[in-house]
Amino acid sequence: MTLAKQVRTICPKLPITLAVATFLMAGEAMAAPWLEPGDPRARHAVQQLADRGHLNRAVTTWPMMWATVDSGLKEQGSAHTDVNVSTANAYLAFEQNYQAAGGMRNDFTLAGTTETPFIRGFDGGPREAGETSARVELQAQNWAARASVTYALDPEDDENIRLDGSYLAGTAANWVLGAGAIDRWWGPGWSNSLILSTNARPMPAVWLNRKDAKPFGSEWLSWIGPWQFTVFAGQYEKERKVPNAKLIGMRATFRPIQGLDIGLSRAIQFGGEGRPEDGKTLWRALIGRDNGQFGEDEEPGNQLASVDIRYGFPIGNQSMSFYLQMMGEDEAGAFPARKSWLLGSDWTTSFGRSQQQWYLEYTNTTADDFMGSAMPNVTYEHSIYNTGYRYYGRNMASTYEGDAEAATLGAYNFYPNGHNLGVVVTWADLNKDGTSRIAATNPAVFYNVPKEQQEILLLDISYGRPLFGGWLNLRGQAADTRLVLESGSKEDWLISTDWTYRF
Repeated sequence: MTLAKQVRTICPKLPITLAVATFLMAGEAMAAPWLEPGDPRARHAVQQLADRGHLNRAVTTWPMMWATVDSGLKEQGSAHTDVNVSTANAYLAFEQNYQAAGGMRNDFTLAGTTETPFIRGFDGGPREAGETSARVELQAQNWAARASVTYALDPEDDENIRLDGSYLAGTAANWVLGAGAIDRWWGPGWSNSLILSTNARPMPAVWLNRKDAKPFGSEWLSWIGPWQFTVFAGQYEKERKVPNAKLIGMRATFRPIQGLDIGLSRAIQFGGEGRPEDGKTLWRALIGRDNGQFGEDEEPGNQLASVDIRYGFPIGNQSMSFYLQMMGEDEAGAFPARKSWLLGSDWTTSFGRSQQQWYLEYTNTTADDFMGSAMPNVTYEHSIYNTGYRYYGRNMASTYEGDAEAATLGAYNFYPNGHNLGVVVTWADLNKDGTSRIAATNPAVFYNVPKEQQEILLLDISYGRPLFGGWLNLRGQAADTRLVLESGSKEDWLISTDWTYRF
């Protein structure tokens, strides 16, 4: 069965001709819904369209607003002329027809895994031994809301009932203001992000971002190209070394020339019980005066900053990109210092009737190890915020944690009948100096932090397909050794599954 027929089977009312799919993509987007991280086929489609010059928008900030995808395709107006992106165009049209339509939509998910994974990439997967989720979403012209309730069986953080994925958002002019707990992925990496990823559960926060990442209208600023800005403010859990600490995250992306995406990100930990969090403290943090200038009692907080660059381009009938991300734990001369690095490349192929997405990625999270003298026990740690850059026991950025080196080769095969196959091979040297600084203050939480130096070779195989009117994902992981973490060891293999039904 072709992808077009599969799409029609799942959603009979969706037109499947390329011309109509393109028309749908150029239609008017609704208020708030976005393309969420976690769907590798959607990411493949967006990147392929952008790299081949049909979508002049940055592709390194997730979630991605549907209004941005709409305007980018309409602005170029060329996607329908390129047969190499017809499948990508049709899939995005199918997802937009569901996700960005007005009215009510619902879905239900059952998930489980024999072992909670330590390594989590862009495509995510079940977090706990068992999960049951129900979501109800409402969307009008200028606002949208979702109530998402999950019951987790035997959770690693002792939180059985969760509202992850819930939100309330509204638009004014070209801005979206929202509150809730939504997943974010900042950066060009497929296996990892050095600043913010979906490795940890989403933090409840309020946020503001542009609805449409279109360029400035002014000729003086139009050189910046399409640009996006997002900022959020949230609060950590109570059971940590500094209870109820705050987090502010900011990211700006711009595209000065076709194919070149530049991203600038900051994350600021500050406040919490016993710590200053007034306006003066926040101002000092924002201007970067928090490297011990005021003594520990008035230290504003802890900061991370990153710069990432991705350049994508067509190559024959396919596309390719090179990318890097650099993250600093401190600041020196207004530039990130004590740096970690991520380098990678991704490309597409077309064998048989299927489309493939490949990526090769290298990560080094030991401060200054890649281009300098290694400084262990710095990345994602802090002298005051001893629980580190973690939320409920998991790192909010790198899935490998600090003081790690990793290389990943991954590939997805997208079949014409709508099925997906993913194969990822990862080598990682974790906690390279063999010590850990984390303050594991909550005995009810499993801290996914390597306790000692370990090398691991991991094979991850995933398969997705329609089943019983919904979507089924299957995953298997096998490693050459068991991982020893702060809160205990994990099995060297796992099998997981999740099934989602939309109605």
